[in-house]
Amino acid sequence: MSAVIEEHHHDDHHHGPAKGLMRWVFTTNHKDIGTLYLWFSFIMFLLGGSFALVIRAELFQPGLQIVEPEFFNQLTTMHGLVMVFGAVMPAFVGLANWLVPMMIGAPDMALPRMNNYSFWILPFAFTMLASTFFMEGGAPNFGWTFYAPLSTDQGPPSTTLFIFAVHLMGISSIMGSINVVVTILNLRAPGMTLMQMPLFVWTWLITAYLLIAVMPVLAGVVTMMLMDIHFGTAFFNAGGGGDPVLFQHVFWFFGHPEVYIMILPAFGVVSAIIPTFARKRLFGYPSMVYATSSIAFLSFIVWAHHMFTVGIPLAGELYFMYATMLIAVPTGVKVFNWVATMWGGSMTFETPMLFAIAFVVLFTIGGLSGLMLAIVPADFQYHDTYFVVAHFHYVLVPGSVFSIMAAVYYWLPKWTGNMYNETLGKTHFWLSFIGINVLFFPQHFVGLAGMPRRIPDYALQFADYNMVSTVGAFLFGFSQLLFMFIVIQTIRGGKKATDRVWEGAHGLEWTIPSPAPYHTFSTPPKDLTEAHG
Repeated sequence: MSAVIEEHHHDDHHHGPAKGLMRWVFTTNHKDIGTLYLWFSFIMFLLGGSFALVIRAELFQPGLQIVEPEFFNQLTTMHGLVMVFGAVMPAFVGLANWLVPMMIGAPDMALPRMNNYSFWILPFAFTMLASTFFMEGGAPNFGWTFYAPLSTDQGPPSTTLFIFAVHLMGISSIMGSINVVVTILNLRAPGMTLMQMPLFVWTWLITAYLLIAVMPVLAGVVTMMLMDIHFGTAFFNAGGGGDPVLFQHVFWFFGHPEVYIMILPAFGVVSAIIPTFARKRLFGYPSMVYATSSIAFLSFIVWAHHMFTVGIPLAGELYFMYATMLIAVPTGVKVFNWVATMWGGSMTFETPMLFAIAFVVLFTIGGLSGLMLAIVPADFQYHDTYFVVAHFHYVLVPGSVFSIMAAVYYWLPKWTGNMYNETLGKTHFWLSFIGINVLFFPQHFVGLAGMPRRIPDYALQFADYNMVSTVGAFLFGFSQLLFMFIVIQTIRGGKKATDRVWEGAHGLEWTIPSPAPYHTFSTPPKDLTEAHG
């Protein structure tokens, strides 16, 4: 009798997805939730990108052209918030949901209901954030770093809703991270040691710990803001005995690890793609794991390099300068290992590989400008100029965003069972690559010449480079519509993908059929030779 019940339960568990809208609302399947995260992040990417295009259109020429300065400030704030919390982070969580269980031979994420809940919080949080545009006083207008007392004393009434939205995003991130940690530590296939895991799984394990550590810090700082606004405290108001610099310390204690939260999973993606198309094992796997862990540790002890100009003591400036320069060491190890993996390999240049190589080159440029910013006396010159804008966009766009695009091209055939159009994929890559460099490279020069960031109007001597920058922005922005077309076209049909998809691919996810079945690894895989090649 028990065998019959067990058999019935077994069959019941392995049915396909439910039909219709409710499938997506109530799903606890890691693949469905990964898909929801990825589509949500793409919608946010287009929304945040449209804000950026209005900003660049305004800066096409000196003078006030299109929007009022007040609305311009709202756009710069919302662009940053939507891109960081709405586009990049959810995209990586989506990739984690899809790939981590398949890479470690787990049947699903460890906490599937919490997984569903952690996603569905996000659309409500961002709808609330976007609705602030239509409120009295408009959307938050104080920059995405929302420095107090500017945000607490002079922010619009919608600041309170913004604080609530940040809390919701934080709750979602913490729940997603706990899920990733528990899944990786408890559901690995029997016999898979930590040092046999693919590097993408390692980078996500470390990222998840970072998120669990720093999201409560962000929650703390926005709660202090809420108290200052509504409850008469003066955490950040010097008039009441508070300290505005305290805000920066607490914010950047969250903000700096956050930067690495947005790049470590990208390292994992690139470490999966480069060996595949170089047809070699990843060079120096253990050193990559140790380097990732080192970067995560160091990210906690360098936060004040964002604050060199606020008047911290000289000893503090020296310490934060040297600690920041130290991060270049493990990052350099990674770049060296990627180049060494490509060296002497039988390389082919499919779209994922093009994005991965562009990642290595352009991320390195962003890292080098970061080293320039780490030098205290030089930072006095660069601080709050377009040089900083150029630096962090070189890290975040060809870094995080290119790696997400590389991941989509790389794993899309496994997800859908169809191959994407290679010619269109390469066209999308070259348009994006040219667009991004035309957009951000000139900003180094206007920054060094003294153009401040977050201004709607500027002096005539910056006009030519700003015009070039805006042309690059529209080229990059509109080429993402081609990306959307390619993805939808692939979902709807195309040349059938094989199980392995890529000739040089290794990993447990390539041992299952394409498209990936709704339930995978109901029984753990026995052969782990595939784990990381």
